[in-house]
Amino acid sequence: MAAPMHRCWALLRSLTLSLPAAGYHAKPRIWGLSGVYKPDPRDPETKEWHIGPKFEAKLYGKHGEASQVDPEALWPRPEKLRELEEEEREWYPSLGDMLERVEAKDRELAKKKEERERLIASNLAKMPKMVADWRRDKREAKQKLREEQIRRDRLVAKAREKFGVSMDPRSVKFQELVKELEKEDKKNQKALKKRTEAAGVGAKAGNAPAAGSP
Repeated sequence: MAAPMHRCWALLRSLTLSLPAAGYHAKPRIWGLSGVYKPDPRDPETKEWHIGPKFEAKLYGKHGEASQVDPEALWPRPEKLRELEEEEREWYPSLGDMLERVEAKDRELAKKKEERERLIASNLAKMPKMVADWRRDKREAKQKLREEQIRRDRLVAKAREKFGVSMDPRSVKFQELVKELEKEDKKNQKALKKRTEAAGVGAKAGNAPAAGSP
């Protein structure tokens, strides 16, 4: 049993040693005097995350004074500190600021609600007058349309009486005749209105007391 196992190991050793070995050799870490690993920032092969204040902060947090890192150098500069404070105020407001914002929003919503209710109450108060005006305008429009239709029928009847019943009311000539009668009718109504106004002014002048009369 031992002879076959020995032959197998010998065969494996011969196959392994006949293959070329890897040529990679990792560089040894640079350890400081305190036993803390600190990469050389001047080495071009040093990674970016092994350079800078963040890595030094990790070293100081892990090894303390043994890291030989100056904690004052880790503290942000005044302008960076102001920037961080401004960012904190914007994205992480205090409880008082959040409560003030909530109260301001509630006041704004209450104001809008009050204005809306006041507008609704004002419109409801105006509703009866608006409805009455709408009904009056509707009655006046109907009355005007009825009077216009009556006047139009009267002009058509007058045109038929003047130019003959046999004329087609849809013809162009008949429509032109109706328009001429319509112009004449408007002219007569205008003249009648002027005479009525003149008569009214004369009547007022006659009823007025003379100057100096008791």
